[in-house]
Amino acid sequence: MSTNPTNISSFQRAAAAAVHDHWVFFLVEGIVLLVLGAVAILLPVLATIALTIVIGWLFLVSGVVGLFTTFWMRTAPGFWWSLLSAVLGIVVGILLLASPVTGAVSLTLMLIAFFIIEGIASIMYALEHKREMSGNWGWMLVSGIVDLVLAVMIFTGLPSTAAWAIGLLVGINMVFGGSALIAMALHARKAA
Repeated sequence: MSTNPTNISSFQRAAAAAVHDHWVFFLVEGIVLLVLGAVAILLPVLATIALTIVIGWLFLVSGVVGLFTTFWMRTAPGFWWSLLSAVLGIVVGILLLASPVTGAVSLTLMLIAFFIIEGIASIMYALEHKREMSGNWGWMLVSGIVDLVLAVMIFTGLPSTAAWAIGLLVGINMVFGGSALIAMALHARKAA
């Protein structure tokens, strides 16, 4: 595969044009994230419990569907592994729904992993777009750094802050992510 400067420059122009063509979608997504993030910040305990309940239902429904399809295709290879996976989904879903506050501690550990991965991805995204976005790439970089800081904050507050930290920190993440998308969309709108 060739990495000559002409191909890279052509790719960068095409990427910038695509962002410019769809700036309204980035703006709408940014506004939605900003509003949802503000609600989660104002009501962090409610946001934590709601998130835990939604995830509980997702596990439960996926487990039930997995159980049904496993028995439907019981002669297929991997029956026992598929059965184990379906039962695990059902059990985890029931546990999260039965005690969402306790389940929030487990979800907090997953949230730490999410913020670390999201932070690294946002930083890499910002660095990749540094040339096309001139000064506005910094917003995405800040968003990634904030994600990493949030991961550390969650970890140091365990387990006492798990009841409200998920809602608050996801809200903060959404506000910064939404702000970054809005800044990128407004820059792309002006760019040709």
